[in-house]
Amino acid sequence: MNRVAIVSKPLKDELIRLMPELVNWLRHHDFEPVLDRESASYIVGATAAAHGASGSMAGGIEVRDRPDLPAVNPSLVIVLGGDGTLLAVGRIFARTDTPILSVNLGSLGFLTEVRLSSLYPTLEGWCANCCAIDARTMLHADLWRDGELINSFEAVNDIVLSKSSIARMGEFAVELDTMLAARFRADGVIVATPTGSTAYTLAANGPILVPGVDALVITPICPHLLTLRPMVVPGSADLTLRIEGQKTDGFKEGLINSTILTVDGQQAFDLRPGDELRCHRSEYTVKLVRLGGNGFFDALRSKLKWGER
Repeated sequence: MNRVAIVSKPLKDELIRLMPELVNWLRHHDFEPVLDRESASYIVGATAAAHGASGSMAGGIEVRDRPDLPAVNPSLVIVLGGDGTLLAVGRIFARTDTPILSVNLGSLGFLTEVRLSSLYPTLEGWCANCCAIDARTMLHADLWRDGELINSFEAVNDIVLSKSSIARMGEFAVELDTMLAARFRADGVIVATPTGSTAYTLAANGPILVPGVDALVITPICPHLLTLRPMVVPGSADLTLRIEGQKTDGFKEGLINSTILTVDGQQAFDLRPGDELRCHRSEYTVKLVRLGGNGFFDALRSKLKWGER
């Protein structure tokens, strides 16, 4: 059975009309749609399935929890939403070869280049094998504490270490291939992929990288040094980010030098002084379906007004 998974952003009124239409289009072209719960909620009479067990049916359509979608081995994933929805889906499908067709229903949509009006022409192009697959590098990070591996992460855009609840800078050390690159105080530090170079790191005055560049970007956030600037390093580099500093008496336990690790701005974890984050290029990529070949620069001009007078 040739399946196509559909993942949707919640609370998008345009999907009330689009979802039944898209399901019918897929079935007419001999694909069996599998919906996540948000997508199922846009099908009339699907309320029960949208809140039921994984694998339940909505009007004869299979419904799955979003993390369970790779198990159905879809030939394509259609993402109806914004960049945030795409980032979440990219991490879920990172360990597969499934291509993702992302349709912009968000406010910026830098990664979701396909407009809603171009959905069906792009699907026709994919069916006719006329679409290119844009493989985007991901970032892998291991969190070490007291010599023990605590957790591992895959990111599409970036890994960020940032201060927590009080207006006090954190203390960080960055090593590149076991060599100390910098030790500094700042609000945080970002390690970004080329895809993530147009996200948080751009707002922190980092450079824009073309997606195919084999590199990573290290960007301090508001450093307490005028000379500290973002640094582009080889994609093959091994990076270690260390949380430095000690707790101070007179404050609640864990408050001083409290640091948060965020993955693509969507997953958050508390860190402690002495924690190490070891980062390198992931063995996985996110595979995006592209009908045209100039989408990145079109997005730079239309979304970020890059190069305009």
